[in-house]
Amino acid sequence: MRRTAHHLVPDPARVTTAVFLPGQELRSGASRSSGVLERVCALEPAEVDAALVDLRERFAHRHADLERIWLASFALVEHRLPRSRVSDEQRRLLIGATFTQEVSLEGAALCNPSIVAHPDQGGLPPGSLRLVLSLRAVGEGHRSSIELRTATIDAADDLVIDPVEGAPVRALTRHGPYERTAFEHHLADVGGARASADFVLSQLGLTFSRADLDAALVRLRRQLLTRGESVREIAILEDVAARCYTSSFAAASTLDQRVLVAEHDFERQGLEDLRLTPLRTLAGERTFAGTYTAFDGRSARGQLLRTKDFRTFSSAPLVGPGARDKGLALFPRPIGGRYAALSRADRETNSLTWSTDLIHWTEPIALQHPGRRWDLVQLGNCGSPLETERGWLVLTHGVGPMRTYGIGALLLDRDDPTRVLGSLPYPLLTPAASERSGYVPNVVYSCGSLLHGRTLVLPYGCSDTSTRIATVDLDSLLDALAGHPSPIGGETR
Repeated sequence: MRRTAHHLVPDPARVTTAVFLPGQELRSGASRSSGVLERVCALEPAEVDAALVDLRERFAHRHADLERIWLASFALVEHRLPRSRVSDEQRRLLIGATFTQEVSLEGAALCNPSIVAHPDQGGLPPGSLRLVLSLRAVGEGHRSSIELRTATIDAADDLVIDPVEGAPVRALTRHGPYERTAFEHHLADVGGARASADFVLSQLGLTFSRADLDAALVRLRRQLLTRGESVREIAILEDVAARCYTSSFAAASTLDQRVLVAEHDFERQGLEDLRLTPLRTLAGERTFAGTYTAFDGRSARGQLLRTKDFRTFSSAPLVGPGARDKGLALFPRPIGGRYAALSRADRETNSLTWSTDLIHWTEPIALQHPGRRWDLVQLGNCGSPLETERGWLVLTHGVGPMRTYGIGALLLDRDDPTRVLGSLPYPLLTPAASERSGYVPNVVYSCGSLLHGRTLVLPYGCSDTSTRIATVDLDSLLDALAGHPSPIGGETR
């Protein structure tokens, strides 16, 4: 195992925007928006023009489309203006700017990476591979976003990470399209009465739009007098609908400009730890898929992210016993006609779970229990398994005394991944002295690695602050795993 010289550190100058509502910084605060609007409307036209010149000079280079952002903020507060409205475009822009704030994307951390081959491999010399790196950016208020980077690794395993150019760009999001199976799974998962929900779903196809769902809910609400249980079931349907959405970036944006940020209430505290992998579906389609944790400040729930081009992404909720808690990691292809994933549903055991549709995951089967001195607290995965000729290579993490993390490895049978063929009895990677201090000390953590020939490329987060990259000789690692067929403190199935 060799650490490279690469070191990605958070850049506090990378920012996005959010609506700023004076007086409502705290949820219980009273709005001061009307008074602020009055003060902006009272400014002389020359003062408005001068303010906008100054604002453009200071902020235009930090945002891809600043005036569009201001007008979107204006639209949110326009209802507070007198009926006469503000017809002056310059004053509309200044009102929008007044109700807009910058938010740091990575002021605190840039960590917990995963890595896949780029969908475009054109124009490269023989033996080279273009890469996409996903990163967890942590900014103001511990809110997490998903950022992307591009890189190239050549035939000699020399890796170059491309510089980031241009201001960050957010996606436009819309709810849907919906798949009825996602709603069915959630209703089954929560249990209880579902007659009213079934009434709604019976009016919908296998896929449907938000308009279709709204029309069916209207028909249900007309029957509320005779359907007393409907309120609870409507809430479940609305929750699932809120968690199914599509994000699309402008065609002119570059991949490293694109940032997936919290756009919806169920993930208002952020999108955490994307475990990305190239996926071959049951239908033979090639795509990219990964799971991430949606956090609202109290509850952490799993979401499935899918994309073909890293420009348009779909997000949908994960359910079932195997999808509870964090850290589901998909296998890159079906096994025996089903999807497989690594799970840590009990918060401490590495397990395997199955699905027929990538949404509902079965009761997990334990693969490895904690018990070694470096994983006494808990185990987990470090991203999706990698297929080798000798089995599925799984990178794991263990947490030991003083909450110190280490990265280990398992080898699973290719045809029956419930069979553990080998387990490294010692950590492959532990925090070096220069990696121990940060936002969360003593942590090395990865959300996904990649094979380039006979080399394992392992990006990893350092103390939840920055990202480094290590390379590992694959054959040496597989030999070490074969030499230790029985995991210590776990079990071989």
